[in-house]
Amino acid sequence: MYGIPTEDADYAAWLGGASVDVTDRSQWWDTFHTTVSDAVARGVVVRRARVVSEPVSDYIRYEHACTQRNIEAGEDVRWLPRSQALDLLLPGNDYWIFDGQLVRFGLFAGDGSFVAHALEDAPHVVKQCSDAFQAVWDRATPHAAYEI
Repeated sequence: MYGIPTEDADYAAWLGGASVDVTDRSQWWDTFHTTVSDAVARGVVVRRARVVSEPVSDYIRYEHACTQRNIEAGEDVRWLPRSQALDLLLPGNDYWIFDGQLVRFGLFAGDGSFVAHALEDAPHVVKQCSDAFQAVWDRATPHAAYEI
């Protein structure tokens, strides 16, 4: 689980039985969703792949329940169980690749709390991360078909 303070209340409510309602954007749409939506409107393709352990944790079930928000913003999201990634070489941290030129790694502590972002633009690192992402993407299941 990620310890992201902006998610804490939403996650706690979900654990308490609240459902995720994507029809009322005023309840969840934020600057991240606007950024994604604006980028997609400019023709940028935004893809997210989640590599998950199964059976999934409560937090991953929460992420799955909330993923429709990302899709509403314009992301394409896929899921890959770790058991199907045994032969893939993956970076040790979550990351985003921007324009095939910059990687932003998310660094988290052992308890899941956010520590920092690390930026890397060395071409060999960008290529390694891009290749790893593509390998996951090719094997992963689209969100609508991934059942938890």
